[in-house]
Amino acid sequence: MRRPAASTSPANDKDNGPVHATNAARRRRDWLLTDAPASRAQAVLGHAYRRWTRFASNPLSMFGLAILLLLIAAAAFGPWLAPHDPLQQVLPDRLLPPGRPSHWLGTDQLGRDILSRLVYGSRLTLSIAILVVVVVVPIGLLIGTIAGFFGGWADVVLMRITDVALAFPKIVLALAFAAALGPGVLNAVIAISITAWPAYARLARAETLRYVHADFIHAARLQGASRTRLLLRYIVPLCASSVIVRATLDMAGIILTVAGLGFLGLGAQPPSPEWGFMVASGRNVLLDAWWVATIPGIAILLVSLAFNLLGDGLRDVFDPRHGD
Repeated sequence: MRRPAASTSPANDKDNGPVHATNAARRRRDWLLTDAPASRAQAVLGHAYRRWTRFASNPLSMFGLAILLLLIAAAAFGPWLAPHDPLQQVLPDRLLPPGRPSHWLGTDQLGRDILSRLVYGSRLTLSIAILVVVVVVPIGLLIGTIAGFFGGWADVVLMRITDVALAFPKIVLALAFAAALGPGVLNAVIAISITAWPAYARLARAETLRYVHADFIHAARLQGASRTRLLLRYIVPLCASSVIVRATLDMAGIILTVAGLGFLGLGAQPPSPEWGFMVASGRNVLLDAWWVATIPGIAILLVSLAFNLLGDGLRDVFDPRHGD
C-alpha cells in the first residue's frame, strides 16, 4: 500500500520555519568555530566570535557595557533627549525636587533642569576622557615599546623619566599642572595627560620584553625586516590589546580626575554643565536640596563603575592565559 506523500502546504512550512532558522544558526556557529578555517576572513570572524561569547558570558561586564551604551546614546542624542536648555535660568522654578512632570530630576539654585544638564554634561565628560586616552595611549605605547625593543641607553633614559613621573601621585600632579596652566577644558586634558602616560609606558615595555626574543621576531629579522618594521609591524600591535584594556580600566580614574578638577574650579568653567562642577555647586544646599549634588554624584559613580566592569571583562577576554 502506497504511503501518502508528505505535506508541502504553507502551514507545514510555517511550522518548520523555527527549525530551519535554528539549523541555519547552528551552521553559522559551526562555520565560525571550525578548527580549519578556509579563509583569513573566516579565521578573523571566528576569533572575534569566540571573544564576544566569552565577554557576553560575564553578566557584570554586560551590565557595564549597557550603561556605557546609554551614556554614549545620551551624549550623541543630547539635543533631542534633553527636555530643557541646560543653561536656561528660571528662578521661579529654583530647587524643585525630583518627580515633577516638567523636571524629572528637579532643578538647581538657578532653576536649571538637572536632567538636561546631566545629558549635556555627559557629552563634556566623555569628550574629555576620550581626548585624554587618545593622547596618552599612543605616547605611552610608543615610549614603552621603544624602551623594551631597543634596550641599552634608550631603555635607561626613557624608564628613568617614567619612574620620576610615577613617583608623584597622579591626582596631586594633575592638580598642580591644572593650577599652573589655568582653568579650562583644554588645560584639564593636558594636565591629566601629563600624569597618565607613564603607566602605559611601563605596561608596553613589559609586553615588549615578552615578544622581543620570540621565534617569529627572529624569523622576520632573518628575512630582512628592519628594526623599525619589526617594531611597528609586530611589537606594537601585540602590545596594543593589553594597553587598550588598561585604558578602559583607567577611564574610571580619568573621569574621577575630571570631576575633581571641575569640583575645584580647574576644569570646565560655568555655566558649562560639567558633572564635577554640578556637585560643587550643590554642596551649599546639600541639606535642603540633596538632589542638586547627589544626582550628578550618582552619575559619576555609575559611569566609573561601568568602565571598571567593562575593563574587567575585556581583561578576561584578552588575557593570554585564556586560550581559544
